[in-house]
Amino acid sequence: MMTVNEVSRLTGVSIRTLQYYDKIGLLKPTEHTAAGYRLYDNSALEKLQQILLFRELEFSLKDIKQIMDAPGFDRQKALEQQIEVLILKKQRLENLIALACGIKKNGERNMDFSAFDTTKIQEYKKEAKAAWGKTAEYQEYEQKTKDRNAGGYQAAMMQMMDIFTEFGEIRTEAPDSDRAQQLVKKLQSFITDNYYTCSEKILAELGRMYVEDKRFTENIDKAGGCGTAEFVYKAIECYCGE
Repeated sequence: MMTVNEVSRLTGVSIRTLQYYDKIGLLKPTEHTAAGYRLYDNSALEKLQQILLFRELEFSLKDIKQIMDAPGFDRQKALEQQIEVLILKKQRLENLIALACGIKKNGERNMDFSAFDTTKIQEYKKEAKAAWGKTAEYQEYEQKTKDRNAGGYQAAMMQMMDIFTEFGEIRTEAPDSDRAQQLVKKLQSFITDNYYTCSEKILAELGRMYVEDKRFTENIDKAGGCGTAEFVYKAIECYCGE
């Protein structure tokens, strides 16, 4: 058995994230000590590996839980598909390294852009999601974005970043201030209008993701300044009454 601290050190997953996984029922500890501390066995660690692999494929925590809780979930099949995607990512990274080396050697004469192509990875992710099932939110997202081109995606993303910039401008205020709460409502409405129905439950999960996923934290802080992601998270907590 391993404690939550030991699991965190072994896997690189923060203690706060492990506690949240327990809270939402995604990864329950095997048992608790008499003092109430979480303990994890090898089976729990294997499940955590599976969760992290799904996260690499950019699945939401809600989707992962629904998939892994499904009676027909085939762990081996999921692993096979995850391996395929990771191999594609590895090949793309190798192509990018080769391209960078070529540019260094040949300068502007190397005009090969094929290394930036993610078509195969995106196609495989789509196949994987079809195989593992789609939530109502994912189906709604597909319906709302089916006719959106790359420019449309970029425009929507820029509008969302503008909202985070607004959060950054007031990040020294209390997260439960009127202005902060109005911005949370604005963010929720934007997600609903452009992606999928953003319930308070989904919004709360997004807020946690903004601080638990380094990629989101960095992008949000880049838009609004250092500490913006944490401020958005706290403002959402207040809005959702958590």
